[in-house]
Amino acid sequence: MKNRLHLVVLSAACWALPVWSQVKVEEPWARATVTGQKSSGAFMKLTAAQATQLVGVSSPVAGVAEVHEMKMENNVMKMSALPAIDLPAGKTVALQPGGYHVMLMDLKGPLAKDSIVSLTLQFKDSKGVLSQQEIKLPVKEMTHGMGKDGAAHKH
Repeated sequence: MKNRLHLVVLSAACWALPVWSQVKVEEPWARATVTGQKSSGAFMKLTAAQATQLVGVSSPVAGVAEVHEMKMENNVMKMSALPAIDLPAGKTVALQPGGYHVMLMDLKGPLAKDSIVSLTLQFKDSKGVLSQQEIKLPVKEMTHGMGKDGAAHKH
């Protein structure tokens, strides 16, 4: 009887966990830097089980971490911080060079190729409930889709 009670309690506890907090993170990576470089980007694909928003980010490697968007306006590439990125239920949202991304600024040191960076993503569900998810990102050199000046080009 005692084992059945534990099973019922455990099942109820698992069932009560909010499904929305489960955001699938695929292909995460951060861009390597050179000595003296004070900012970099982090990229990934996010898929939420239920409608969610990415509302913040933090990392021990950066003094400031923000959710950003890069877009063309009047033939000028502009980058700006966003308060949130919508993650529609079941739809994959790509954070990639030239679009939505995470900016890591005021870096505490270079991000060396083949090292690992910790990042904490902050989410808000449709009811306003906040959650966090820590991920590990490999640091890679970005060469694909980059010009000589380091700017991303979309074709």
